[in-house]
Amino acid sequence: MALRDTVDTDMKAAMKAQDKPRLDAIRLIKNEIRKKEIDEKITLDDAGVLGVLAKLAKQRQDSIDQYKAGGRQDLVDKESAELALIQAYMPKQMGEDEVKALVAEAVKETGAAGGKDMGKVMGVLMPKVKGKADGKLVSALVKAALGG
Repeated sequence: MALRDTVDTDMKAAMKAQDKPRLDAIRLIKNEIRKKEIDEKITLDDAGVLGVLAKLAKQRQDSIDQYKAGGRQDLVDKESAELALIQAYMPKQMGEDEVKALVAEAVKETGAAGGKDMGKVMGVLMPKVKGKADGKLVSALVKAALGG
């Protein structure tokens, strides 16, 4: 089943169960998917939907960090619940060790020797980890591997 169909099915189930917080979060996901499709005049495939989900997850994580700093636990809880729902649609996130192995492989493959070659390594690496690992983590591990 396509990812967007799964979201539709879950939305119907949330409506029937009258689960308002879950329904609101799923509607948010559907609206972002629809907005991207309208803006770009395309129909998103699973990879496109995952891109939207990754963007939403990053926004939620940033909001959680800011609300924690501001001492707003009520909003932290709300955003955390939305983040958990968004992540349920995403593939399992890679652990740091898995990413390190892919970084080492990419460095070897590109023959990268220093910080100036970071772009080459990231170009090879990002298609393999897109949606499966945090970009900040990947970037930090590549910098560390290149001695930067």
